[in-house]
Amino acid sequence: MADESRLPGVQGFIDLLLASSAPSPVLDEVGTVAAVGDGIAVVAGLGRALADELLVFASGVRGVVLDLEPDRLGVVLLGPSEQVRAGEDVWRTRKVISVPVGPGLMGRVVDATGQPLDGKGKVTAVAERPVEARAPDILSRAAVSRPLATGLKAIDAAVPVGLGQRELIIGDRQTGKTSIAVDTILNQARSEVLSIYCAIGQRGDAVARVIETLRASGQMAKTIVVVAGDESAPGLAYIAPYAAMTMAEYFADQAQDVLVVFDDLTHHARSYRELSLLLRRPPGREAFPGDIFYVHARLLERAGQFTPEAGGGSITALPVVETQAENLSAYIPTNLISITDGQIYLSPRLVRKNQFPAVDLGVSVSRVGGKAQHRAFREVAGNLRVTLSQFEELEDFARFGTRLDDATRARLVRGAAVRAALRQPERDPIPAVEQLMVLLAAMDGMFDGLSEAEVVAAMESVRASVGDTLTRIATRIADNLPLDEDDRASLLKVARAALSVPEHGRDADT
Repeated sequence: MADESRLPGVQGFIDLLLASSAPSPVLDEVGTVAAVGDGIAVVAGLGRALADELLVFASGVRGVVLDLEPDRLGVVLLGPSEQVRAGEDVWRTRKVISVPVGPGLMGRVVDATGQPLDGKGKVTAVAERPVEARAPDILSRAAVSRPLATGLKAIDAAVPVGLGQRELIIGDRQTGKTSIAVDTILNQARSEVLSIYCAIGQRGDAVARVIETLRASGQMAKTIVVVAGDESAPGLAYIAPYAAMTMAEYFADQAQDVLVVFDDLTHHARSYRELSLLLRRPPGREAFPGDIFYVHARLLERAGQFTPEAGGGSITALPVVETQAENLSAYIPTNLISITDGQIYLSPRLVRKNQFPAVDLGVSVSRVGGKAQHRAFREVAGNLRVTLSQFEELEDFARFGTRLDDATRARLVRGAAVRAALRQPERDPIPAVEQLMVLLAAMDGMFDGLSEAEVVAAMESVRASVGDTLTRIATRIADNLPLDEDDRASLLKVARAALSVPEHGRDADT
């Protein structure tokens, strides 16, 4: 009987326990797809959604809110639009689009959302960061004062790039823009710089060749490849460069130097134009939306050299843009020229002359890198530009068949030799000391009168002669110290010995 008297109390305790553990109601906002286009969707019923918020569709496709209107949302799809149907449910996630960041991404190939594409399993990340971020303030930036060696003679000597600089690579199709960017990444094997290659709208076979090149050189371990190919949704192409910049910002916050290549922003602008027109935004010049300048400015302004209080690292941006018929005054090229700190222009005219890399030194400029250039290159760079500019003017004049005096012929021969010395095959970045030896030898007349094949052989001989005899000079160059007259004489002496050239160089009339 005593046990039965306690039953009501036990039952009451159980009822109280069940009541206290009952789950509280959860507010779940559900919208409906009103219309679907090629890469976009119009969603109704989500009046509380925020700009750049991530939405999830019933089909599993994700999307990002781009347009906010009183009765509809313009959503950019991050997956195949064929899977989305009108009338299906859409849920808010209350999160903005983010990507994983951290050292675990090194050596991986991922898409614009950070999902692996290389079949190596899940990406190990230390955190997730929003792809959109505010550009650092003025007081968080430091002056660009350290060089970024590209390994290319024409760039390091005449159009130098500094760590934290934004240098545009611009030119027509098939002029070697991607090759310059990839060679710059390969040359970072000699430095502590990390690299991120962001492919936007590129063909799959072209991206595969870049990845294979990085793996064959061993540089893939220090590189992240972000891919939004031509077969990807335009929404992925739109967010890809922002995702790559977010990944770079993590390493910059850890006081590391990062090189980011955007290949290329022409496709990025076209993807954004496609999305904007589908969302019925008002078109402007060349049918681009009015905010296309801001789209690229807010991306590239996130690069720079940062103060120790802001992390101490740097982000160097090499955006690539494609021109048509050498039209540098087109809308997107002029926008990017005005945003960046200089441009490396690749000329089809030089390509037709078999001059690779086809860097036109008359149009190319580095507005910041001169302050960060290796001090050993500065004297060489000034003479190089003068020699080539005089040579090109005389070359055009000589086509008229005018009889030339000996001094003019000597300048033509010297200019042709110097231009030939700037040639460099793909995937062969050159150390600074070897670049200096080749350029000094050319400026001193050691390549005068040689055929193209002979110049190539002579450059190989000069490079091979460096050996251990110039270790002290190589150390001075690595420490960014200027070369004195003794150093210059030592370099020329080794080059002459390699080519068996007498002290006065070759005769310019030969």
